[in-house]
Amino acid sequence: MPKLKTHSASKKRFRVTATGKIKRGQAWRNHRLVSKSKKARKHHRLGAYVSAAQEATIKKLIPYK
Repeated sequence: MPKLKTHSASKKRFRVTATGKIKRGQAWRNHRLVSKSKKARKHHRLGAYVSAAQEATIKKLIPYK
């Protein structure tokens, strides 16, 4: 069977945990932070997990991670 190409943008954005879940960065954290509440800024520091609906798609994009 031939090797599969890894999607370059996806390998930079996603990590697979030891249990097989896919971890992603949290959105809304890059700019205009002054106008966001302290609670929102604090919340978006944390990572998040990909939804079950998208998990299979992303696993195809990063087959060797």
